[in-house]
Amino acid sequence: MPTSATSPVDAQQPPPPSQPKGALDRYFRISERGSSVSRELRGGLATFFAMAYIVVLNPIILGAGQDKFGHQLDNGQLVTATALMAGLSTVLMGVIGNVPIACAAGLGINAVVSLQLAPKMSWPDAMGMVVLAGLVLMLLVASGLRQRVMDAIPGGLRRAIAIGIGLFISLIGLVDSGFVTRNPDGAHTTVPMGLGQGGQLHGWPVLVFVAGLALTFILVVRKTRGAILIGIVVMTFVAIVINSLAKIPGTGWGLSVPQVPDKIVGAPDFGLIGHISLFGGFREVGLLTGCLFVFTVLLSGFFDAMGTIIGVGEEAGLTDENGQLPNMGKILMVDGIAVAGGGLGSASANTCFVESTAGVGEGARTGLANLMTGGLFLLTLVFTPLATVVPSQAATPALLVVGFLIMAANVREIDWSDFTIAVPAFLTIIAMPFTYSITNGIGIGVLAFILLRIADRRAREIPWLLNVVGLCFLVYFFLDPIEQMLGVK
Repeated sequence: MPTSATSPVDAQQPPPPSQPKGALDRYFRISERGSSVSRELRGGLATFFAMAYIVVLNPIILGAGQDKFGHQLDNGQLVTATALMAGLSTVLMGVIGNVPIACAAGLGINAVVSLQLAPKMSWPDAMGMVVLAGLVLMLLVASGLRQRVMDAIPGGLRRAIAIGIGLFISLIGLVDSGFVTRNPDGAHTTVPMGLGQGGQLHGWPVLVFVAGLALTFILVVRKTRGAILIGIVVMTFVAIVINSLAKIPGTGWGLSVPQVPDKIVGAPDFGLIGHISLFGGFREVGLLTGCLFVFTVLLSGFFDAMGTIIGVGEEAGLTDENGQLPNMGKILMVDGIAVAGGGLGSASANTCFVESTAGVGEGARTGLANLMTGGLFLLTLVFTPLATVVPSQAATPALLVVGFLIMAANVREIDWSDFTIAVPAFLTIIAMPFTYSITNGIGIGVLAFILLRIADRRAREIPWLLNVVGLCFLVYFFLDPIEQMLGVK
C-alpha cells in the first residue's frame, strides 16, 4: 500500500536513507527516515504553534464547570497543569515512541470531565476516574488487545479515518479563524453554519486568516521549504501590526490577542498537580454509573488517539505495506500514560493531537520534533504571556493546508467499487467533521462496515475483534437509553 512519504511543502523528496551522523541521529533514526535535525526542529515548532491554543482553551473549558459541591478550578493552576502535562507527555512520546505526534489535554474529553463527571462528584474524584481510564488503556496495551483492535480495522477504513481527520482539522481551522461561524438558534434558520457573520466576512482578523491561507498555499505550490511555519510567523507579525493600528477588541481575535505582552515571565502554580481521589467517584455515584463514566472516557481516548495515530502516521509516510507503524506498542503505551498523567495533573486526559500534522507537513518524521514541541510547552510554564501572542487566524491556515495534503495522499487508495468498504469509508469521512468528533466517525464507519458485510453475506470476513468493537460502539452511541433502562440517570 503506497503511503505519502513527504508532502508538496518540501522543495524535493526526502533524500534516501544515509548513514547515521551521530548518537542523536541513530537514536531517532533521523537519516534512516530521510529527515534532518533542522526539519525536525522546524516541524516541532510548527506543531507547537498549531496547538498552543490548548494552554488557553483547556482552562476555559475546565474552569467553566463546577463540581457537585460548587467548586471551580483556578485558572492559573489550570494553565500550569495543561502546559506541564502537555510538555511531559509530548516529550515522552518522542523519546519512547519516536513519532512526531504531540499530546495535550483532549478536546471533547475535557468537556465530558467538566460537564458530565464533575457535577456528580468532586474535582479530585473526576480526575481520579480519568486516571483509571488511563490505567485500563495501559492494561489493554500490555495485553496486546489495543494493537489487535487497530489491526482489525480494514485498510480502506484506515484511509477513510485519515481523510476524515483531514476534513475535521480543516473544519477546526475554518471555525477557529472565524471564517465559518455557527448560526445562532434565534436566527430561525435551517442552516447550522455560515460564512463569517451573517453570510459576510467582517473585520481584520478574518482577513489575516484568508491572507495566511493564500500565502501558505502559494508557498506550497512553489515547493518552499518551511511553507507552513513561514505562513504562521509572517501572519503573526502582520496581525500584531494590524492590531496595534486598528485597535481591534480582544474578542475579535478569539483566545489569543496578537499584541506585545505587558510581561513575558509569569510564575507557574502547581497547586492542582496530584490532587486526585482514585476511587472517590464510585462512592458518589455508585459502581455501575462510575464504570459507565470510566468507559465513556476510555472509549473516547481509545479511538481518538487511534485515529490520530493512523492519520499522522500515514501522512508522515511511517506506515509499512500493511499500514503498521514502527514501535506501535510503545506509542499506544505512552498514549495510555498520557491519559493517566493528564488526570494526575488535573488537566483532563492527555491524548494525541491531530494538529501534529502541521509539523509533519513541515517535514517532521521522528520523535525529535516532539522534543521541540514538548520543550516549548514546558517553557510556557514561565513564558505563558508569549504563548498567547499567536492568534488562531495566523495558525489555522496550516490546518487547512495539511487537511488538503492528507486527502490528496489517501483518497485514491480506497476501493470505491466495493460498496461494503466504500459506504463505511464515506460515512467515516463525513461523520468526523459533521459531528466534530474523531471517535464518532470511527464508530459509525465500523458499525456500517459490519452491517454491510453481513448484508452482503460476507460476515466471515469480519474479524471477530471488530465485532466486539462494534458492540462497544453500540453501547457508546446509545449510552443514554441504556442508563435510563438501568435506572442510573
